[in-house]
Amino acid sequence: MTPSKELLSESGAQEVIGWLVHAIEAAGALIIFAGAVWAFARFASTGLRGRSLIGEFNKIRLSLGRFLVLGLEFQLAGDVLRTAVAPGFTEIGQLAAIAAIRTLLNFFLTREIAEERAEIDRDRKEPEPRFAVPEGALSR
Repeated sequence: MTPSKELLSESGAQEVIGWLVHAIEAAGALIIFAGAVWAFARFASTGLRGRSLIGEFNKIRLSLGRFLVLGLEFQLAGDVLRTAVAPGFTEIGQLAAIAAIRTLLNFFLTREIAEERAEIDRDRKEPEPRFAVPEGALSR
């Protein structure tokens, strides 16, 4: 009889990975929660100060979107890790579906963040007119 050279049995590995998955998913949930709280606080403080929400709204959405993307990446990492030890076809199929949905969410969130960033940069570069001349006023 030869001694096993395994550091951890399959059931032990599954237990350790289970704890790691919970930790990673909790980190992702905390990131999303922190982003939502931060965005709400910024939104409320902007409104209470009487500032225009139009200019700040896109900046707040952009920051919240970054938190969402990062949190979803952690959630996806947890799903991938969950299937690391002896996955069956059911687990692989579920991972594929979850990965596809979360990847699509990340893709669209990232695209929207890029569009918002471009819009904010465009607004910063355009000089504001000092005064408006009514149409036809100069032709008289």
